[in-house]
Amino acid sequence: MKKTNPFSLTLLFLGAFISVSAQTTDEIVSKHIEAVGGKENWTKVKSMRIEMTIKEEGNEVKIISTQIDRKAKRADISFTGMKGYSILTEKEGWEFMPFGGMTKPEPMTAEDIKIGQDDLQLQDEFITYKDLEKKLEYIGKDDVDGTECLKLKMTCKDARETTFYIDPANYFVIKQVEKVKVNGQEEESTSMFSNYKKIEGGIFYPMSILSDGANMEITKVEVNPTIDESIFSLPK
Repeated sequence: MKKTNPFSLTLLFLGAFISVSAQTTDEIVSKHIEAVGGKENWTKVKSMRIEMTIKEEGNEVKIISTQIDRKAKRADISFTGMKGYSILTEKEGWEFMPFGGMTKPEPMTAEDIKIGQDDLQLQDEFITYKDLEKKLEYIGKDDVDGTECLKLKMTCKDARETTFYIDPANYFVIKQVEKVKVNGQEEESTSMFSNYKKIEGGIFYPMSILSDGANMEITKVEVNPTIDESIFSLPK
């Protein structure tokens, strides 16, 4: 009788597990992309303008975010009667926050510009992750306010990690936990997404976002508006 090699059995088991895990990941991604409007509709999104209100500890902030896919992004911020802005392009970035004590625009650090490049992507993250050489893996299930969610961990080339919690009832992302650096220290930033609505172009977008205690309500979304690219240049 031929003896079974336990090492071979281990390799066989691991190979089967990896195969099933990859299949599960691909299936979840496919269902999520379909749920939010499909890859064909999302790839037609070349620009976007979003109006939102953020409420935190009795304060209210108005933001208008204007973006050209993979090229530039600007946020105009109104708070306590003052107006500021943040501009990010592929190579440069500036901030002007008078409510934070700034008296003139200040350049972003090279590290912030590098990290911010992911934010220039307008496409759903599960559509672009392979092109951006990110890794994605299914890491099991977890409870989110009574909903047993599917968990996917996305890892960037620079090792930054984001964990997505997907509701299996509709395949929308309802929670996201991202590891970020604040003043050189690694911290976790948690966002909750709800009130998904179908908007222009046949895509779905979360209209309510709770991020680290700040409640954001999106009041208007324009898909593929005409944008004057001069707004992404530092005002003179």
